[in-house]
Amino acid sequence: MSRQPIKILAIGRNAEIMEVMQRLINVPDKRSGVAVTTDEEAEAAWQKETFDLVMLCAGIDEEAEKNLRNKIAQINPMTKVIRHYGGGSGLLENEIEAALAVPGA
Repeated sequence: MSRQPIKILAIGRNAEIMEVMQRLINVPDKRSGVAVTTDEEAEAAWQKETFDLVMLCAGIDEEAEKNLRNKIAQINPMTKVIRHYGGGSGLLENEIEAALAVPGA
């Protein structure tokens, strides 16, 4: 029996970085994801599907992080929300695995 791919929403303000994130978070048979640059795009994405993990990326300031965390908690309190600080794909992989392994990350 195979597990459904992990669903990830990545939110950041830098379009070029988010293009890279779009490629990195989509790994066939393992995870699928959407990378967006605005809160409005994020809201549209989570109205279409449920995400296991939300990654807050480059350009999300403290106020935006607080607002996004509150909105996500209202929509689905089971969704994990983490900060992604960059780095290579290996670091990204470890961040994802660690976030999903720890309750309430």
